[in-house]
Amino acid sequence: MEIAFENRFVRSLPADPETRNFCRQVRNACYSFVQPTPTASPQLISFAPEVAELLGIDSTWFASEQAARVLTGNELLPGMQPYAACYGGHQFGAWAGQLGDGRAICLGEKIGRDGKHWTLQLKGAGQTPYSRSADGLAVLRSSLREYLCSEAMHHLGVPTTRALSLGLTGDLVTRDMFYDGRPRREPGAIVCRVAPTFVRFGNFEILASRDEKENLKRLVDYTIACDFVHIPTGTPETYQQWFEEVCVRTCEMVVHWMRVGFVHGVMNTDNMSILGQTIDYGPYGWIDGYELDWTPNTTDANGRRYAYGNQPQIAYWNLLQLANALWPLLEQEAPLQHGLNRFAEEYQRQSNAMMASKLGFNQWDPETDPAMVEQLSEVLQTVETDMTIFYRTLANIQMDGLEVSQLSTMITDGWLQDFFRDAFYAPDPIDAGFLKRMGTWMHQYLRRLMIDGRSDSARKGSMNRVNPLYVLRNYLAQQAIDQAEKNEFGEIDTLLDLLRNPYTEQPGREQYAQKRPDWARNKAGCSMLSCSS
Repeated sequence: MEIAFENRFVRSLPADPETRNFCRQVRNACYSFVQPTPTASPQLISFAPEVAELLGIDSTWFASEQAARVLTGNELLPGMQPYAACYGGHQFGAWAGQLGDGRAICLGEKIGRDGKHWTLQLKGAGQTPYSRSADGLAVLRSSLREYLCSEAMHHLGVPTTRALSLGLTGDLVTRDMFYDGRPRREPGAIVCRVAPTFVRFGNFEILASRDEKENLKRLVDYTIACDFVHIPTGTPETYQQWFEEVCVRTCEMVVHWMRVGFVHGVMNTDNMSILGQTIDYGPYGWIDGYELDWTPNTTDANGRRYAYGNQPQIAYWNLLQLANALWPLLEQEAPLQHGLNRFAEEYQRQSNAMMASKLGFNQWDPETDPAMVEQLSEVLQTVETDMTIFYRTLANIQMDGLEVSQLSTMITDGWLQDFFRDAFYAPDPIDAGFLKRMGTWMHQYLRRLMIDGRSDSARKGSMNRVNPLYVLRNYLAQQAIDQAEKNEFGEIDTLLDLLRNPYTEQPGREQYAQKRPDWARNKAGCSMLSCSS
């Protein structure tokens, strides 16, 4: 099959002159040419038809041996110029120096059916100059999780990189899953990621840290010309407008994370896309029991820097590090501070609008709603309550014809316990203090709905369009992993299909909308995870 590739990144930016593939510090370059590592027995086990369609690739090709070879790094198509990018980053708040694509190799850019450029990247394709002491490989469990989550997030309406395919390499890879001195051999795998660009904050940080101002300018100009084409170039305001838009896009992404209960788990600056897209799916998770300080990352268990409730502040902090990296190009604080201020303003505005939509309000009321949302957050953390199920259940409240005088007789402890039973992890018995606080909140909430005056059907429809029914809970992903490690791959495509319509009830699939079962509470891979892959 002929697939035409372009390579603007390679053509426009400085390359590492050293072509040998060994780990080293790479200076005065934005990338290094590198070949994927051949694998023992490549096998394609799943592909996303929507992404294939986006790229203009015939779905029948994925059944071919060539597809398996290409998408696992065993064959290059004409026009591909594989490379690994050089970048740095702040990890857990500390500058980590050079990082780079240690196991990701970009194959080239494909112009999709939409006329846009899409970069194909293999994750787990072998060692690169940026692998440090690692082997550049990836295992099935982490690759499967990234593959499914990339597509799940897209269908949830969250800005994200995409995933084209998932393949096995036929090799075994040694990993210590929890860094506890018990490594094991796991199946090797490769996911083919797709995005307009894989440039992240760290690409700019590494150049600034090395005082490579000319290369920094080239990278910024390239990024604007390719991915922010609507921004006028060559004006004194160009860089300010660009940074401001990066701040706004990052804000929009995090608001969506908070809306669906997603926790990235490792928001280092090298894992922040310049496009405001979710990138680098590692130890992520959806909050089951609603906890602001929950993190899925075992490495973050003590500090909880990247916990669910901290994500907005961390996004701002990461943007501040990007602003520091861009300082040499502007040498003015005001334009950069303007972008950071815009993030804070936009986050407040968008977060308020998002919460109003989750609760079924016509619009945000600054007089009443801030206290109501704060009280709800406090109440939900009192008793272990599933966030996803809670909001879907809340949409089922029957208000048509209800009078204020009827609220006291309607909202009893028994009614609350029965109505939200499916959302509680320990429904019998529910703490009496919790029921009292929840009852007080429900009185306020229902009175607020009465003021809006929306019909039950209109309110439920709008709430169910923003509150998902199906999310990729860690235990669901782990069940697919367990089966795949036995060479049973059907659950992968079942989840892929399920998550195409996360807001719509799918008869016969009710089990996928249930809260995390007790057996998964402490099972490896079903709650917290490490960065090991």
